[in-house]
Amino acid sequence: MANKAEKSPSSLSEAPLAAFTQLQEAGLGNMVGMSNAWLETMGDMGAEVASFIAERIKEDVKTQHAILQCKNMTDLQTIQTEFVQKALDQYQAETGKLVEMGTKTFAANLKDQDGKS
Repeated sequence: MANKAEKSPSSLSEAPLAAFTQLQEAGLGNMVGMSNAWLETMGDMGAEVASFIAERIKEDVKTQHAILQCKNMTDLQTIQTEFVQKALDQYQAETGKLVEMGTKTFAANLKDQDGKS
């Protein structure tokens, strides 16, 4: 068998730290200090998206039920138009919520970094 160069446990544990240091030197700032707030926000955003998807599925089922009850094409067009308009409004509102959540996290992180400087 060929001799394999073994890495010491200390060099293995230093590799992730070295990667963060390189990213910070590249201008990405204090990513380590941001991790807790970022992970918390990502969890909140995930819950928000899951809730939004559940609401949209309810709207889909409601619309399908209404379509099945249609008696003429005019009613069908009205139902479809209302569905699309409501979906657009809800997606726009949800995007705004998610952007606001992310912005608050970045703003809080910047404030923390300014306070530590």
